[in-house]
Amino acid sequence: MSMLKNINFGASTWLWESPFSTDSIALFPKIKALGFDLVEIPVEDPSLIDGNTVKKALADNGLKVSVCGAFGPTKDFTSDDIDLHENCFRYIEECFKLCELFEVDFLAGPMYSAVGKARMLPDEQKKVEWERAVSNLYKVCEMGKDYGQFIALEPLNRFESDLVNTADDVLRLVNDINHSNAKIILDGFHMTIEEKNIKDAIHTVKDKLIHVQVSENHRGVCGTGLTPWRDFSEGLSEIGYEGSIVIESFTPEIKELAGAVCIWKKHEGGQDDFASKGLKFIKETFK
Repeated sequence: MSMLKNINFGASTWLWESPFSTDSIALFPKIKALGFDLVEIPVEDPSLIDGNTVKKALADNGLKVSVCGAFGPTKDFTSDDIDLHENCFRYIEECFKLCELFEVDFLAGPMYSAVGKARMLPDEQKKVEWERAVSNLYKVCEMGKDYGQFIALEPLNRFESDLVNTADDVLRLVNDINHSNAKIILDGFHMTIEEKNIKDAIHTVKDKLIHVQVSENHRGVCGTGLTPWRDFSEGLSEIGYEGSIVIESFTPEIKELAGAVCIWKKHEGGQDDFASKGLKFIKETFK
């Protein structure tokens, strides 16, 4: 397989619990002991997180960090309800503050719309919602400049979003936003559902790609499903990707996105085993 350089391997705390709070720093020693370089913090409720305490725990455990947003039905830039737009702006600004404190330079996630918003729409309504997303995300990018932050926009599969499903879709969105702070994250789970060819999808976004998440097509342990891992690795190598690769799956207890991600049972072997086996596989695959 092709070789990748300067990759940090990470795990989302969603593997173990939801929502992330200050008390979740109790996971950090285990994540480090399992062999991860980085912990991904999904921010469901910023008020639950004392950033300074979390920052110290990251340093104490020698862990790098990435931050992703959780965009449930109360945070929706495509809605007719302007209050939901304003709620989303406030939430993203709180996330930016945490990113700045943690000394990371981007916030990741499908922030263009609410996760789980999947409908058959008339073309005209779809155009209206697309333009709302573009306009609001341009404002987010401008806000991000004040905090030294990019945004990494994530395509979701068609069961979780009717707006942005593929690499082509997200590149079009980034091009329409037309702001230097708009970048891209790709998630292998969604790609195995929506893409015709994973390597081609990676080449589509090229240098706009600043973050990668992985799990299997069944949201289980990497290497136990249908993902074309060789294509995945070669695609990242060919574009010179040097970001992080983070295992993202979920416990059945996940709060904000439960209805959309449809995780109804615990993984065989438990979450620690999931993380350990997954890390071993992705290190072999991507290094």
